[in-house]
Amino acid sequence: MRKLWMILGAVFALHTAFAQEHEEQPYVPETDPAVLQKLDEWQDWKFGLLMHWGPYSQWGVVESWSICPEDEDWTQRKPKGIPYYDYLKKYEALGNTFNPTKFDPSKWAKAAKDAGMKYLVFTTKHHDGFCMFDTKQTDYRVTGPQCAFNKDPRANIAKEVFEAFRNEGIHAGAYFSKPDWHSEYYWWSYFPPKDRNPSYDLQKYPERWEQFKKYTYNQIEELMTGYGKLDILWLDGGWVRPRKTQTKESATWGKTPPQDQDIDMAGIASMARKHQPGLIVVDRAVHGPFENYRTPEQQIPEKPLSYPWETCMTMANSWSYVPNDKYKSVTKIIHNLVDIVAKGGNYLLNVGPGPDGQLHDEAYTTMHKIGQWMQVNGDAIYGTRAVAPYKDGKICFTRKKDGSICAIYLLDENEKLPATVSFSGITPAKGATLTLLGAKGKLNWKTNSNGGVQITIPASLQQQSWQHAIAIKIDRVS
Repeated sequence: MRKLWMILGAVFALHTAFAQEHEEQPYVPETDPAVLQKLDEWQDWKFGLLMHWGPYSQWGVVESWSICPEDEDWTQRKPKGIPYYDYLKKYEALGNTFNPTKFDPSKWAKAAKDAGMKYLVFTTKHHDGFCMFDTKQTDYRVTGPQCAFNKDPRANIAKEVFEAFRNEGIHAGAYFSKPDWHSEYYWWSYFPPKDRNPSYDLQKYPERWEQFKKYTYNQIEELMTGYGKLDILWLDGGWVRPRKTQTKESATWGKTPPQDQDIDMAGIASMARKHQPGLIVVDRAVHGPFENYRTPEQQIPEKPLSYPWETCMTMANSWSYVPNDKYKSVTKIIHNLVDIVAKGGNYLLNVGPGPDGQLHDEAYTTMHKIGQWMQVNGDAIYGTRAVAPYKDGKICFTRKKDGSICAIYLLDENEKLPATVSFSGITPAKGATLTLLGAKGKLNWKTNSNGGVQITIPASLQQQSWQHAIAIKIDRVS
């Protein structure tokens, strides 16, 4: 009988471990008051800029992934059929020829400010391991002795970028890849890499993994101590995680069985916040205490989420620079922004600089047109929170902290302003004042028989040129 109970106990423990591994973990609220305050401020910012940039821009290929030996659409190498190590050697040599002589982060920062963006997340290091900052842990960096740009006074690119954006009043955040495919402590050259994961057995070579943990810790501490005020540490590469935090989804990433890739996030977060009090830590896709907000990628949730979140999405099609990339329309971007904000999220919009350090002309044009809309309608976006019913047809709702509501009507391309705007789910208080942002005077409104609201748009306003969306502010609701 004792043996039977031992067997049953072992089965139960195995089942529990399996269940923990394959269930989505709930959001873990932050407890640090300084971080909570920063998170609340971050939720006011609403709109940010993400930038993917590195030597890979010289080829106009996907960032890092073409050196990953996984046979996926986004990892294909050119020319087709090139031996893997021949390609890897040529790819890594891009760090030597990277020479963005037209690099001007102040121009980027001014464009971001013009667009109404309030924060930046910049790639200090992507998965390929090339560092866009002056790390002392490796020569594989933009300031390294082999890099063509290393003598330029602007060579410490991340520092130049952060300073330029802070000078425009934009908050700075550091993107940092946890996996490092150039590091001998991650992809040990003694064994060929099979996928995105370490090329060796971590249990068999624990001392090598300890070296990688120190390498990662030291690089993050460099960023936390030598690059001015940082508000966000945005960590990518969610397969680098403790074995016990694996989920059904994350266990399918890569081609090899998951290992215990614990890099001591508790120690990293503690160190980082010692240097940067109130720092928001985003350990992407690793649901737990070091994921202060979640980051759905290239998608918008169907419904509001119960925790802080941010959609990260490309302005064009690619995260990194691609010649002749196709950009989303301004209307599409603004509709995405409104949809996200109405559901309580932030919108982090990505653009990739080219090998010379410049953005596509269309990126500047797009940001300028977004900014024109934000200058008129920003009050309906910044400092708002979600409010039920969030959306009714073509109308999205946002709530200001004073209790006022904005009803944002999404205009189709070339659509004229209608004579009436109607919605249900939000009812103005008796005697409430309704105004159209960007116009003078009050709007007439009434409730209809089914309890909905109908707002009359004067003919003089209908005749004006409105684009993308309009916002109607309701000063009081019942």
